[in-house]
Amino acid sequence: MIPIAMPVLAEQEADAARAAVLSGWVSQGPQVAAFEREFAAFVGAPFACAVSNCTTALQLALAALDVGPGDEVITASHSFIATANSIRNQGAVPIFVDVDPETYNIDPRRLADAITPRTRAIIAVHQMGMPCDLGALTALADRHGITLIEDAACAAGSEIQIKENWERIGKPHGHIACFSFHPRKVITTGEGGMLTTADADLDRKFRLLRQHGMSVPDTVRHGSSQVIFEEYLVSGYNFRMTDMQAAIGRKQLERLPDLVARRRAVAARYAELLGNFEGLRLPTEPKWAKSNWQSYCVRLPNRLDQRSVMQNLLDQGIATRRGIMCSHREPPYVKAAQRHDLRHSELAQDRSILLPIYAQMSEAEQLHVAECLKAELAKG
Repeated sequence: MIPIAMPVLAEQEADAARAAVLSGWVSQGPQVAAFEREFAAFVGAPFACAVSNCTTALQLALAALDVGPGDEVITASHSFIATANSIRNQGAVPIFVDVDPETYNIDPRRLADAITPRTRAIIAVHQMGMPCDLGALTALADRHGITLIEDAACAAGSEIQIKENWERIGKPHGHIACFSFHPRKVITTGEGGMLTTADADLDRKFRLLRQHGMSVPDTVRHGSSQVIFEEYLVSGYNFRMTDMQAAIGRKQLERLPDLVARRRAVAARYAELLGNFEGLRLPTEPKWAKSNWQSYCVRLPNRLDQRSVMQNLLDQGIATRRGIMCSHREPPYVKAAQRHDLRHSELAQDRSILLPIYAQMSEAEQLHVAECLKAELAKG
């Protein structure tokens, strides 16, 4: 079976996790602090705060902004449901706008019509690792005085050109960026997430809220020669990362540039193998973006049935996934009033499939995927 994705985990990660276990400190501790410093340095952010996953990162971002009942947050429906759930978990209302049909990212041209006096934030998703048009998004957010949060769950290692410079997603270019380290992502800690920001006050709030609102972190209390009684200053959460996860994450971060380079090579090879078939739309990378190619999404010709193509590929040992889901079609959101046309989001879900892509993918595996997909395209 050729899987849809495959993490790169080896002896280095196993040794790092073992060392963390044997250190005696297994919850949020020195490894987490080191991972935060190294991740911040990698992306070019002043601050990075590790958490349990990207969903909690998004919720912490909204909580630190005091987003709550009665507030609206604009985002894309065309995203994993965690994006919408993080908004609703704060009691706020997700306002869905459509995506650009070329990149499947939130369309900046549609945002202005969605802004109301209740709008508190925009969550822009770097879908499948492809950077959003941050230039347009930041300009619009600044013009309206709205906070821009980047859902960078898939985008570790992706880059965007700002003026003449290439900068990594997570710098951040909005106010906050949130990452995932789930096994489907380019680097993984099993589960885990990270928030980056240039705002010291927001970073302080993240750290307070992720640990029950505790005034003194465990590391400070346990390292003190004096008895310290902590206080619980606000109602917070348990959104902490463990030191075992962070130890693995540090090794994964060392691999990230090489992993991205390999995935970009695989994506380029797909473009060579599949670029000459009429009706098949390949993913578009804008000239100002460098994707980490967390996923490789192709749009099928209208004559082909998505499920049948996927089943036929599975029968030949090739795992695929349908196009990214639309949250407004799922039971928790289907009854919510939709203010905006979401046709491009729905077409992306219904007509697209994700092909296998991972750093270790061999030429033979890619050829098999391409030949089997070509056979499907030749039908009808």
